[in-house]
Amino acid sequence: MAPAPGPENTAGHSRGSAVVSVDAAGLPATTATLGALARLRLAARRTGCRVRLCGASPGLRMLVQLAGLGGEFEWEPEEREEPGRVVE
Repeated sequence: MAPAPGPENTAGHSRGSAVVSVDAAGLPATTATLGALARLRLAARRTGCRVRLCGASPGLRMLVQLAGLGGEFEWEPEEREEPGRVVE
């Protein structure tokens, strides 16, 4: 049996550099959405990808944070935020 592809045997392809961007603008802040995002994050992690949520509503952001999954996603800055800056 051949070994499963991993970072060390992907013939020069760098795993982990791909980002899956999700337009979350229309997603409701529900447990069903949270479950779908968690499954998406798990599948992305297994393939070495990152997930960026774009346009998430404040309610969805809060739900993801309350579930302890906030650090599992990359977040597109909100319109009033400047990238890399702390908003007070």
